[in-house]
Parts: sequence; structure tokens; C-alpha cells
Amino acid sequence: MGHPDERSEPEALLYTRREFLVHGARAFLGAPLVMNCWREAYDLLILGADVFDGTGTEPVRADVAVRAEKIAAVGKLSHLRARRVVQASGMALAPGFIDVHSHTDVELLVDGRAQSKVQQGVTTEISGNCGESPFPLLGEEGERLREGWRERYGVTVDWRDASGFFRRLQRSGISVNYASLLGHGTVRACVMGQANRSPSPEEWDKMRKLVLEALGQGVLGLSFGLEYAPGAFARTEEVVQFAGWVAEKHGVCAVHLRNEDFRLLEAVDEALEMARQSGCSLQVSHLKASQPRNWPLQDSALERIRLGSERGVNVHVDCYPYIAFGTTAQVLFPMWSREGGVEAFLGKLRDGGTWPQMAAFALDKVQNLGGWQNILISRLPDTANRAWQGKRVDELARQQGLEPLDFLRRLLVDARGDVSIVAFAMSEENLEKVLAFRLTMIGSDGNAVSPEGILGRGHPHPRYYGTFPRVLGRYVRERGVLPLSQAIHRMTGLPARKFGLEGRGRIAPGHFADLVLFDPGRIADCATFEDPHRFPQGIRLVAVNGEVVVEEGQHTGAKPGKVLACPG
Repeated sequence: MGHPDERSEPEALLYTRREFLVHGARAFLGAPLVMNCWREAYDLLILGADVFDGTGTEPVRADVAVRAEKIAAVGKLSHLRARRVVQASGMALAPGFIDVHSHTDVELLVDGRAQSKVQQGVTTEISGNCGESPFPLLGEEGERLREGWRERYGVTVDWRDASGFFRRLQRSGISVNYASLLGHGTVRACVMGQANRSPSPEEWDKMRKLVLEALGQGVLGLSFGLEYAPGAFARTEEVVQFAGWVAEKHGVCAVHLRNEDFRLLEAVDEALEMARQSGCSLQVSHLKASQPRNWPLQDSALERIRLGSERGVNVHVDCYPYIAFGTTAQVLFPMWSREGGVEAFLGKLRDGGTWPQMAAFALDKVQNLGGWQNILISRLPDTANRAWQGKRVDELARQQGLEPLDFLRRLLVDARGDVSIVAFAMSEENLEKVLAFRLTMIGSDGNAVSPEGILGRGHPHPRYYGTFPRVLGRYVRERGVLPLSQAIHRMTGLPARKFGLEGRGRIAPGHFADLVLFDPGRIADCATFEDPHRFPQGIRLVAVNGEVVVEEGQHTGAKPGKVLACPG
């Protein structure tokens, strides 16, 4: 885990003309038994694709043979026989995409097909981000999470720790490979509740044991959500201490920065300092400069990260290709109002003494976002009016005869704080700068959802369905922000090395056959903010561990995914 990225030469099994003729002669002269063995030697044979091997080098026209769950050969292989042959002339063949910033976890127990992810070419998800993970489950926090999943999804929780959750996932069957970080906020809440203070010696010891236990059970590292309670209550010293425990096991620390708007640079400095002091491998989550007045900060943020890398910090960033973020509506209010958990937050919303201060903060934040017309409601619980999902706050407030802030206040109370929003806050110019940055990986910052059933509820951010095709279509083909080979490297080989995913992220003999076959001239996202539950176009085939899970836009129903647990 956590090795710095190194560019390597493509490793392909290429047949010389002489070898080709020798194999052909043997096949022609061999007994029928030999011919039958050849026919059954491979499960999948992809012919004539432009093969992008995941290293960032230019593609090679080649054939790829798959046996069981591994890539068996790459080269001139049309003389071979397989149970399934795919003619791929004019198509690009890449390693399956690795979503380095996912929030999929319990959703896989609702629908293991991971439809919105595999349909866009994702074969591996790295979840547990922004300080939240589905484990450990202890005390009042554990009970709150259990009850929330039961109410929202009907899922019965039978696990306490990472290994229990991993076993449950593997038993249930999943179409995508799954790996996870441990959430710092979840650990803190299980031990300290929502307290805004430093840990006691006893609490330090409990949290250290939980972190080391999870690392020993196979999590890839730790995530921080320093803009959310209770992670935001951790001082830098606490963050460094947690990161040090992760560094001992060569894990990755993914950081949702403490601030992504007017204090962006200070937040970047804090993350870099954490990595310097602890020695951990750092991933800066969904890097952005939010709100128009802060857009000029983006260049300085990238420069600081570049300098940190040159000075020895193992740092990368991730981003999604949209100029709107998605989060909880609670972030529009000051951090002190979120102390103590949801019930305390709702009490402050109702309290005439605290409301004026909360309102002033929220109005200033919304003004900096450009106004209420830039905020839409993306998800509400069953108890709220779901017809409001996908609508702008100013529009809904007018319909109700209320000021927008008063409308949002009532909505938060009625929904018991469970209101998700999408806010348009970033610039296209800055987005392209981050995508072009050599240390950038791609992450959806979304869950695996579906157009139907429980996971079809809500009006999610279109990144849930379109992140990877949007990069390849809009920003590679149309805008020319970066070459196709580099974009694929950022989605495959680079994250595989960053997270120590052995045998993933490459097209080479012996590697796992996580593959995506797509039309580079046609691939595009189709999900929009108005109509988000739409699969992309241009993806012909997706294989996970050698088994086809998507073909011509249709899910096959196969669930060959694995839990990728790294030994701590």
C-alpha cells in the first residue's frame, strides 16, 4: 500500500511472426484432442482493440485473452480459441476504472449489482471516505447508524467491525470490487460521541486500538472529514496522531479538507503538514476552490501540492468533473450549531436565541455561492415531500410563500436534518486545471445507485452515473484537457499503485481481468442535474475478474466482485 507512482513500460506478451507460424502449425497438425483443449483454453478473447495498458503509454493494437479471472495473454492472438470472442476493431480497451473516492457501502447489500458504477466502467470502488465508514459500530453511534440503515434501506446489521462487514458483502454477492478506508469521524463518534474537545488518555487508547484493528482486517487506510462533525472537532495534533498509526501500516490517508472556500490554502497546508509529520501517503479529496470569490485560490492550492510532492510528500488529489458539489444542507450553518449531533442541531434551529446567528451565517454563505437559485434539493427522507427533490430552493420557497432560508429551516426540522443538496460553486477553468494536474486521480464522490427500487429514490448528483465517461468524453475528446492515455492512467494504474491494489489497474498477463471496452469517439455521460438516473453511452463491455457484468448497456446480473482487503 501507499507506494509512490512510478511509470513503467508496458508488459505485453507479443508474438513474433515465427512464433505465430509455429503455433499455427502445431494447431493445424495436432490431434483433435489438442484442438479441443485449445478451444476451451480461454474464456474470453477480445480481438483487435486499441489496448491502453494503464501505464500512460500510447495504445497498442492487440488482442487480449482471459482465462478464469486473469489476463492470460496480450498480443497477436487471433489463432486462439475461446468460449467467447469479441471483435473490438475501433474500440479502446482499458483496465477497469478505479473509483478512488466512493461512498458506496451498505447500498451493495440492497443491490449488489452496483449499477450506476459498473455501467460507467468502474470495476473497483474505494469507499469509507470523508471520515465515514460502515464500521466500527459501537455505543450510541453504532446504534444510530444501525437504525438509520434499517429505516432507509431495510438492511439488518449483523457486523461490528471491518471484517464482519467485508464477510457480509462477499456473502451477498457484488458486481464490483470493493475496498474501504476507515472513517476517522466514525471512530471518534463511537468513542467520544459528538464532543467538541480533545480525547482523554483512555479515549486515545480506545481509538488507537480501533484503528489498528481495522488496518489489520484489511482497510486501505483512513479518511478524515474535517468539514463535518465530529471530525471537524479534531485539532491538527489529533489528525497527525491518527495519520501516524496509518503510516506504520503503509496505508493511505484521504482528507476532506477542513475548508474548501476562503480558507482553502490553510486547509491544504494542514493536510500536507499532517503527511510530512506522520509519513503517511496523502490523498486530498475532491480538490476544489468553492464560491466565486475564492476561485483565484485554485492555482496556489495546486502549487502547494506540487511543491509538497517535490519535497518528498507522497501526495495525490482526486476530483470529479462537475462544477457543483453535493453534501448535507447542514454545512450551510456554522460548525458550533452542529455540535452535539442531529438532535442538538435541530434544537438550535428551533431556538429563537441561536437562530439569528445561524441565519446570518447561512445567508452569507449562500450569497457567496451566488444565491439560492444555485442550490437544489437532491434527497429527502420518506417523511418529507419527495416531489421537492431536484428543485431549486428559491423556486420551492416561492411556491410555499416563504423566504428561502425560512423554507430550508422548516424543511430541515421536518426531515430531522436529513436533507441533501447540490450547490453550483466551482468554475470550469479551475476544474480543467485540476484535471490536467499530474497528481490527479478521478473519484465520483458518489454511491452506487439504480434507476429503480430503493436506490432509485432521490435526485442524486449526476456524478453518481457519469463521472468517468464525462472525463473521457467532454474533457478528453471534446476539450483536450489531457490525452486519453493519461486520463486512463489516472483512472487505473495510478490509483492501483497508490492504494497497493496488486494485480489491478493494468492490462498485462497475470493481472486480474478487470476490463472496460468502449468507443472513444462516442463515450459520454448522459446523466444531468435535471435527469440524473441515466446510464452513459459508448461503453460496450465491462468485465470484473474475467466475468462480463455489462454488455451493450445491459447489466448481465453477474456478481463476480471481490472485497479487496489488504493485510495490515
